[in-house]
Amino acid sequence: MSGEMRVRIAPSPTGPFHIGTARTALFNLLYARANGGTYIVRVEDTDTARSTAEHEADILEGLRWLGLEADEGVVSANEERGGRGPYRQSARSARYAEVAAQLYAAGLAYYCFCTSAELDAERSAREKAKLPPRYSGRCAGIAADEAARRVAAGESAALRFRIKPGVVVIDDLVRGRVEIDAEALGGDLVILRADGSPLYHFTVVVDDADMGITHVIRGEDHLSNTPKHILLFEALGVALPKFAHLPLILNPDRTKMSKRKSQTAISDYRAEGFLKEAIINFLALLGWSTGSEDEVLSVEEIQGRFSLEHVQKAGAVFDRTRLEWINGQWIRKLTHDDLLARLRPFYDRAAADGRIGRPATDDEIAALLPLIRERIPLLSSAIELTDFLFLDALQHDPALLVPKRWEAATARAALEAARPLIADGIGEGDAPLLDAPDALEAKLRTLAEEQGWKAGDLFMALRAAATGRTATPPLFDSMRLLGRAAVLTRIDQAIAVLRAA
Repeated sequence: MSGEMRVRIAPSPTGPFHIGTARTALFNLLYARANGGTYIVRVEDTDTARSTAEHEADILEGLRWLGLEADEGVVSANEERGGRGPYRQSARSARYAEVAAQLYAAGLAYYCFCTSAELDAERSAREKAKLPPRYSGRCAGIAADEAARRVAAGESAALRFRIKPGVVVIDDLVRGRVEIDAEALGGDLVILRADGSPLYHFTVVVDDADMGITHVIRGEDHLSNTPKHILLFEALGVALPKFAHLPLILNPDRTKMSKRKSQTAISDYRAEGFLKEAIINFLALLGWSTGSEDEVLSVEEIQGRFSLEHVQKAGAVFDRTRLEWINGQWIRKLTHDDLLARLRPFYDRAAADGRIGRPATDDEIAALLPLIRERIPLLSSAIELTDFLFLDALQHDPALLVPKRWEAATARAALEAARPLIADGIGEGDAPLLDAPDALEAKLRTLAEEQGWKAGDLFMALRAAATGRTATPPLFDSMRLLGRAAVLTRIDQAIAVLRAA
């Protein structure tokens, strides 16, 4: 291998782009950037039954969105970069066949004529004996000329790689020295199926060797596969890459995070309104220590600090609450125009699917930003917080209109008493006051005091009447954004609902 550091991420397009792949891609990219290396994206699409163009497109778009696009390798459906391709396994079949033939010619692989039924019987017998799965090697001693004759006669045969006995040592950059006895690897390894299609453990080694990969950085779940890969590298006569196995990503209950039990698709988090900056920030903290108390870091800051020495061995817990907090911090850091641009698609989708009654203009969204910036953990939270501004009519819930300490009659009397003050206190198109003194709020507090009400109860009834919600941006600025006519109409409707209650 050359002196250039070369790392790779090799997703399989058998499902959506997920948290685990994104974290692995990030750590590979960070390591390459920290060491002046090249970051390669390779697509492992030999599982033809499950691989789809849609999944590949989702993976590549997710990498692009997060800023993890390839220096070399697959960039899009129609673009590859670099001179060591092809970078899709489906386009490398001839190469796999060539290398397999070389291993066979060197006596390092042999034809296996065992049928599925025979292999199943072996497996069942070992299960009954409470032994781990292991191929017996029954075809390993067949003479080469006899094997060639049987293949030439049309007999179905897979190709197996001979697993060399002994202890395989992995000098892992994260986990330290790991020793695994070849006895535990399940016997000689199938590298080509009877139909000629290659298997993962073979293709990944051929690809890494051909592409000059110097460092293999991947999840801990691949650690048990690594001895097979090391033996194949040695059989091919190429220098071993250095290995680094990242800690597993765990659910809060410390079970392994998986597509079946957890929300893992990056597209889902993007649709919820997580920022790419926050996801990158959070993923970096899944198994890596910053060396300080800092938690909110840009990708540039992370690159400046990153090293494998600070990657932990223990599993990394995926804490959604922490992710939302980090996302909120990144929302606060956005400029006015950037936040507006990122919110725009969420308001457009809400109008299209009926969650709000009409499209929001840029000016309307801009007016909201000072009120919601500090209150939203996700971009989508803005819709839930402000949808009342874009509804033509509210369906009031009588239960929300009546504070816990009040009766319906008290709530109705309070709304009736507050109505003229509101009519005098706001107009149409008034700008929010934000933290400036508010004469309307002062008058309503005086009203509450005169009537013996708690101001909080009065404001709660007014909020429910004007917005239909119990949680909104600041009440009086929300009413100003609605405008006098809409607020008074909604108060009148609420009074009518309470009168009928």
